Amino acid sequence: MKILLIVSAFNSLTQRVFCELQEMNHTVSVQYAISNEAMMQSVDAFAPDIIFCPYLKKYLPCEIFLKTPTFILHPGIRGDRGHNALDHAIREDKKEWGVVILRANEEFDGGDIYAEVRFEMRDATKASIYRNEVADAASKALKGLLKNLDDKEFKPTPQLKMPMHNYLSQNDRAINWEKDTTQEIIKKIHVSDSFPGVKDEFFGIECYLFGAWEEDKLKGNPKEIIAKRDGAICVGTIDGAIWISHMSEVGRFKLPSTYVLKEKIKGVKEERLPLIFDMSYKTFYEISSHNDGDVAYLCFNFHNGAMHSEQCIRLKYAFEYLKESAKVIVLIGAQDFFSNGIHLNILEDSKKQGEDGWSNINAMNDLIKSIIFADDIITVASLHKNAGAGGVFLALACDYVLTCKDVVLNPHYKTLGLSGSEYHTFTLPKRVGAHKSKELLERCLPINAAKAKEINMVDEVFEKENYFEQLRSFSDKLANMQDEYDDFIYEKEDYLQRNREFINECKENELKIMYPEFWDKESSFHRLRHDFVYKVCSIETPQRLKGVTDA
Repeated sequence: MKILLIVSAFNSLTQRVFCELQEMNHTVSVQYAISNEAMMQSVDAFAPDIIFCPYLKKYLPCEIFLKTPTFILHPGIRGDRGHNALDHAIREDKKEWGVVILRANEEFDGGDIYAEVRFEMRDATKASIYRNEVADAASKALKGLLKNLDDKEFKPTPQLKMPMHNYLSQNDRAINWEKDTTQEIIKKIHVSDSFPGVKDEFFGIECYLFGAWEEDKLKGNPKEIIAKRDGAICVGTIDGAIWISHMSEVGRFKLPSTYVLKEKIKGVKEERLPLIFDMSYKTFYEISSHNDGDVAYLCFNFHNGAMHSEQCIRLKYAFEYLKESAKVIVLIGAQDFFSNGIHLNILEDSKKQGEDGWSNINAMNDLIKSIIFADDIITVASLHKNAGAGGVFLALACDYVLTCKDVVLNPHYKTLGLSGSEYHTFTLPKRVGAHKSKELLERCLPINAAKAKEINMVDEVFEKENYFEQLRSFSDKLANMQDEYDDFIYEKEDYLQRNREFINECKENELKIMYPEFWDKESSFHRLRHDFVYKVCSIETPQRLKGVTDA
């Protein structure tokens, strides 16, 4: 079929749908919901068999859904109607939730239901549930929709005509620091993370709060800032304390909390943790690990997968420390992302954008150099969550790359005006060949795990249901097959010794091209980064998303 996706943004869920429809051999085109005229023109030009809207924040003109069968994904169960569906579900402690696919009509969220999938709720942020449970349910529901459309005997389920729930205001989301418990505060931040955040005020600075972590040991008075660590602040509550990792000033964008409060917290104590935290109590941390025999699992939980210079350096030191006592190191990322490369928000905030951008890409390269040239161990990348740009090439620096069936990868930089580094001119062609490498970097399209395996970008694709069992089995086998292990290390040492100069030249050539992209004031990177960070709405749909088939 020809399927048109009308969306408010090409977000992670839309990208997953885009990839899955291509994998099913459908021709897919994307249209941003910029204006009624643009949407109607796209429908006329593409002439789709159906229209699907996985992420839509505005009404469709009736001329569209009266002409072409149009289906809307709603992140709620049958009878749930209106905005903030997932916010309400978390706020009301729903134990079960789901998604429905409705046929568009004149009534908001009022059309007949063509597919419904339910899931158990998890104690997590709204963003995490959206990226995981909602995305998985949406994928199943989409397959159900397509199956039901082929079934001539299928009859849709009427939507329940329930009243639409209220739009949650900041008054509904607000924290009462003198009354709310630690758990109540965490829940309020979870409900609003990653949008719109919980509005509050610290030292006269109006800001939105994101990223709440429970603290076991430190205590303080309500709303007293009692500690800071790696960009986060620890704030007292009536029964303990919480960490708030990120804030955004009104009218600006999300940053680590200490970047927003700056000199206001100059005298607050820095409560440091070991380089690698053992997770022995509840607190805020970014890098942790656990050992399983000769296998070390290195986890790095960087907010939204962005990695600034200092985080790259800490992760490099953690990797090199673990290397001394392990035969296999598995880079495992975090719960919601593997990595998305350099930290664009911090670069946008910087008063020395060229200098800090250059520092960030070199710190990322230093980390990747340590991984590529680790000639006395086997390295494994666990891409069990999405990755983009430099985050993909961080994974490709490893000897083996494993991924989960539902993962989406964006192995390119060009949409942000960058040519990229992270040794990608070595690692990508080594895996997929020069022609496919150029195609991936130029087309700037997401690919899913199945496609990545087909082109040899990844070595194995595991099912989500038992992903970590398969990861452990794979890693244990590498560590425990002694003769094969020794042969692998010998061949790796020999290969690196013979190719060391070439590998370093690849990186140096990348940096020569990247240098003006950071330092030149006219570089398109500065404008594109600004638009990305400030979430500036596109004025047109990118041509690369028009009428795409699997290549």
